[in-house]
Amino acid sequence: MTEIAYIDGPRGESLAYAYTAGTGPCVVFLSGYRSDMEGTKAVHLEAWAKARGRAFLRLDYSGHGVSGGVFEDGCIGDWAADAEAVVRHVTEGPVVLVGSSMGGWIASILSQRLDVAGFVGIAAAPDFTEDGFWAGFDDAQRRAVMEEGGVELPSAYEDPYIVTRRLIEDGRENLVLRAPLPMGWPVRLLQGTEDEAVSRETALALLDHIEGADVRLTLVKGADHRFSEPECLALIEEAVLEVLG
Repeated sequence: MTEIAYIDGPRGESLAYAYTAGTGPCVVFLSGYRSDMEGTKAVHLEAWAKARGRAFLRLDYSGHGVSGGVFEDGCIGDWAADAEAVVRHVTEGPVVLVGSSMGGWIASILSQRLDVAGFVGIAAAPDFTEDGFWAGFDDAQRRAVMEEGGVELPSAYEDPYIVTRRLIEDGRENLVLRAPLPMGWPVRLLQGTEDEAVSRETALALLDHIEGADVRLTLVKGADHRFSEPECLALIEEAVLEVLG
């Protein structure tokens, strides 16, 4: 396993990352909401990149994994800034962004800031704070967010978590599905039909908003949100190879 290193993030928290040197463009894995860089897909892709002498970077946003900070204090804009800071600190030249779930939203944001050579979205979840959380809240939950500062939600994977007013309001400042999203590089979107967290309608919306000459969406029948079965990992490898050209 690659050694974990740290930098001071843009708000002072310690940001953890693991970088494998190799040929570029560097493949950058961006994990999901409440996930981290030790997830199956991130570690699998790191091993895949090492075996091919390919530069690879995985990282933890503030409040995630082994980075500093408190999860409930963070928001989309913060986590995008964290990822940008690590990428700029570690890499040179263009990068390929591989975004899983929320990482697909963060990759969409960073695609407009960084030198990008390709984008792979895995169950990408752009705008989920507005179109998922807020749209699904009842009146009492919306009042709790706006008047009390947050609402507790159950998790299918672990302990309940708090959705904060800051997360909702900052999410509205970072929406990417309200206007065209120019991407002048190869894009591959992967989406499972049995994904319980991100709908195929979200995948289609992202496909429709991306402006580019080489943008493809693959629906995988039976795959869930984790998208970590061996056949799904093989599809991720293929997608990364395609955008690398």
